[in-house]
Amino acid sequence: MKKAITSSMRARKNIRLTLSYVILIIISIFWLIPFIYLLAQSFSVDTMNYSVFFPDEWTFNNYVLLFTDPAKPFWKWWLNTFIVAGVTCIIQTLITLATSYAFSRLRFKSRRFIMKAFLIIGMFPSFLTMIINYFLLDLIGLNNSIFGLVVIYCASSAMSYYIAKGFFDTVPKSLDEAAMIDGANKNTIFFKIILPLSKPIVVYTVLMAFTGPWGDFMMASYIAQGNNDLMNVAVGLQNLAQVGEVSKYFSRFCAGGVVTSIPIMILFFWLQRYYVEGVTGGAVKG
Repeated sequence: MKKAITSSMRARKNIRLTLSYVILIIISIFWLIPFIYLLAQSFSVDTMNYSVFFPDEWTFNNYVLLFTDPAKPFWKWWLNTFIVAGVTCIIQTLITLATSYAFSRLRFKSRRFIMKAFLIIGMFPSFLTMIINYFLLDLIGLNNSIFGLVVIYCASSAMSYYIAKGFFDTVPKSLDEAAMIDGANKNTIFFKIILPLSKPIVVYTVLMAFTGPWGDFMMASYIAQGNNDLMNVAVGLQNLAQVGEVSKYFSRFCAGGVVTSIPIMILFFWLQRYYVEGVTGGAVKG
């Protein structure tokens, strides 16, 4: 009797597992279809016939033109994006992690009020502040500079504290206390003890800080104002796909999409394990 029950339970478990894999495979196929289409069209000779999934003729010339056409300087857009995303990633990661650690370890007046205020303010969409941001950047002379984007992206870094704070809450406070007994100050504890033990949340924060500016369109287009030298890849590629240009540049637009997605894909595949650990670890306690 027990063997029959065990066999039945094992059979149901295998059926559920099989159904789960089937559903995941189907979802993966639907997710991959747009990327496969993008990749196929990036090698198309005919830029007019983009209604066909696989092109009749294939060429690598779209990728060559992507980096050699002075009228549409993709390399300049890519470099702008890399500089902005890289600088933002460093500054935003430091601010976010430092704020999270302070909220996790320190007890000071208005701590809970500030945390709640950050959460409430963070609920409002960023485009509500676009006009005032532009005037503020104009006052400091950064409204025509890609570093104006860095200022905007980093300005609200402290509001993203909640995931990292949840992770730091799981790190034993006894480590801080032991280090303080040995004469370490807060900076030494944070940089030399806590951060080395918090690799998952550090990686998660770095990824989020890098991918945000990398794919931003709204604020980047607002700063660029049609200037090729200030565009990032999102704005530049949209410029290729706008009305009147799409029939000429569609294949090159697809090639740009493939090139733009490669760094993010490499980062996520390389750091996937730490990314998942950071999300789950930060969601345990808040």
